Amino acid sequence: MQAGRFISGALLAAGLVMVGCGGPVEEGIEGQDLTSQEEPLPNCNGLNYEYTYYSDATYSTVVGVRGCDCSYWSAWGKITTFREYVSGTCW
Repeated sequence: MQAGRFISGALLAAGLVMVGCGGPVEEGIEGQDLTSQEEPLPNCNGLNYEYTYYSDATYSTVVGVRGCDCSYWSAWGKITTFREYVSGTCW
């Protein structure tokens, strides 16, 4: 009886090892489309604002900027929780 359970368990384990995890096979990077999937930026004509992001609560080291200058987007660096907001008027 115990030998039968042992053999059944061994066969089950061997079968699982041969099948693997059972998850789908993923393509390599060569087969993937790595182009950007982001939506285009919305039109910001007539808007003038800027978020300046800082590394910490001292607001002494700028680490990133996001905003619009009356129709031109600007974005560089990192976004953090420490930020300042400035807005103005387009002429």
